[in-house]
Amino acid sequence: MTFSEVEAVLGTSLPGSARRSRAFWSNRARGGLQAEAWLEAGYEAIEVEVRARRVVFQRPSQRYVVRKEAGLVRWDADMVRALRRHLAVDQAGMADVLGVRQQTISEWETGIYAPSRGRSKHLTIIAERAGFPLEGDSHRKTPTRY
Repeated sequence: MTFSEVEAVLGTSLPGSARRSRAFWSNRARGGLQAEAWLEAGYEAIEVEVRARRVVFQRPSQRYVVRKEAGLVRWDADMVRALRRHLAVDQAGMADVLGVRQQTISEWETGIYAPSRGRSKHLTIIAERAGFPLEGDSHRKTPTRY
């Protein structure tokens, strides 16, 4: 989109910082109200050309592999992140859904820790209710907002 097209969607002018700095278009979820808006809508700014006054938004593609052990889904970092994006929430929102700390979600998504067996069952229930694909071996999914 051109900056003019973005302004047309917004119904207002972009701030000067949007026209001068790529930093305005950062995908930071905290501290950037504009980024929170497009991230919440399921998009990321993937390319910014300040001189050309153009930004490209794209829905991020997610890859994850569903692994099961004794019939139970074994949640890993990629799956937790994909579920969170499928739910269109940030880490704090996912923490609220699960009744854990935001730090726990961060640790799961970075692979520092894996969800316990009990939390894995909880994640599976939430995933099933949200229509998150858990069948088959490998998924490439573009998130949608629910």
